[in-house]
Amino acid sequence: MTDTTFATSVRIAARPDQVFPYLTDPSLIVRWMGEWAELEAEPGGGFSVDIGGVPIRGRYVLVEPPHRLVLTWGAAGHETMPAGSTTVDITLRADGDGTVVDLVHRDLPPDEQPKHEVGWGHFLPRLVTVAAGGDPGPDLWGPS
Repeated sequence: MTDTTFATSVRIAARPDQVFPYLTDPSLIVRWMGEWAELEAEPGGGFSVDIGGVPIRGRYVLVEPPHRLVLTWGAAGHETMPAGSTTVDITLRADGDGTVVDLVHRDLPPDEQPKHEVGWGHFLPRLVTVAAGGDPGPDLWGPS
């Protein structure tokens, strides 16, 4: 089995120091992704977010506010992508009065790459809205 990588970028109308807390503060991350979070944003600290009822679990590997964050990611109990088995690397680059967020999700099992492309494609626009001060509205992917 060959692991795959998904990469994407978005631009947010907010400075990196305004965007970064949306990746590390549990009360802010659930405004754009997931319905529950427990985050310990320090190297070795836990990363736990329930997304649509799926328990995403991992650890923070690197935390460099407000420019870079690396964490492990996987679904608790998942056979091919267990907790902490993939890596998400997020870089925030100042771009005038905004921020370019580069996200690279590595080590994805091949059958998971398309699903994560769809998932990040759903959630990152919500981050763009909320980090710029808007309301992304209810997440229709939440648990029913």
